[in-house]
Amino acid sequence: MNTAPILVIGSTGKTGNRIVRSLTEKGFSVREGSRNSAIPFDWEKPETWAAALAGVKAAYVSYFPDLAFPGAAAKIEALTKAAKAAGVRKLVLLSGRGEAHARHCEEIVRNCGLDFTLVRAAWFAQNFSEGYLQAPVLDGVVALPAGDIKEPIADVDDIADVAVAALTDDRHNGELYEITGPRLLTFAEAAAEISSAAGIPVQYMPITLEQFHAGMLDIGGPLIADVFTEICRETLDGHNAYLTDGVQRALGRAPRDFADFCSNAAAGGAWKKAA
Repeated sequence: MNTAPILVIGSTGKTGNRIVRSLTEKGFSVREGSRNSAIPFDWEKPETWAAALAGVKAAYVSYFPDLAFPGAAAKIEALTKAAKAAGVRKLVLLSGRGEAHARHCEEIVRNCGLDFTLVRAAWFAQNFSEGYLQAPVLDGVVALPAGDIKEPIADVDDIADVAVAALTDDRHNGELYEITGPRLLTFAEAAAEISSAAGIPVQYMPITLEQFHAGMLDIGGPLIADVFTEICRETLDGHNAYLTDGVQRALGRAPRDFADFCSNAAAGGAWKKAA
C-alpha cells in the first residue's frame, strides 16, 4: 500500500468516482474530496482546504460546476497556493476543451510552481448515461444547440485513466493531454447509436441557444442557464471538430469508441425505464 494519500477533489463526480475506484484498486491511499467526505473539501468553504490537503502528495482537481463559472479562476489560484503551503507536489487539473475560462485556469496551474498535468477533455459520452441528458434519452428526444456540428465525444473512463496515470507517474509531469474519442460524430449520429444499443427510439433535436437557455432556467435558475448557454455558444460551434492523440500519448492505446460506450451503458442498465 502506498501510504501518502492522493486527494481526489470532486470524488463523487463522473471522473472523480472512477479515479477513486481505480487508485484504490491499484493500492494507492486515496483521500476523497467532497462536501460529505470524512475530511470535507468544499469549494465554497476555503477553510476546509488545509485539512483536506494536509499530508497529500498529489491532488486531482475537478472544479464544480464548471471552470466557466464566475470566481472559478480565483478559487483555482487560491487552491494552488494552499496546495503549495501544504507541501503537495503535483496537481492534475481537469479542463474543458475549447473554453477560454478553462484555458485561463490551465495557465494558473501551469505557472503555480508545482508539478502538474493538464487533462483537457472533450464533451463527455457519459452525459447521455449518467448526466443531465439521461432522462431526455429515456424520453426519446435529446435537444441541444449544436446544429449538425461534429464532436469527438470522449469516454469518461479514458479521462479517468489518464488522470490516474498522471497522479501516479512522474513521466506525465508538465504534459497537456487533450482527450477525445477516436472519431467525430454529429449528435444525430450519437442519438442513433444510443437508440440502436439501448433498443429504444432516440432522436436528436437541434434547438437554438435561446431555447436551450429557457430550458436551463427551469432546471437550475438564471446563473446556471446563463453560464451553460455561454459554454454551448463557445464550444458547440464546430471549432472542436478534430481528433487529438492525448489518450494514445498518455496510455499507449487508442481511446474508447462511442459504440463501445453505448454497448456498455446499455448493458449496465443506464437506459432502462423504471417499472
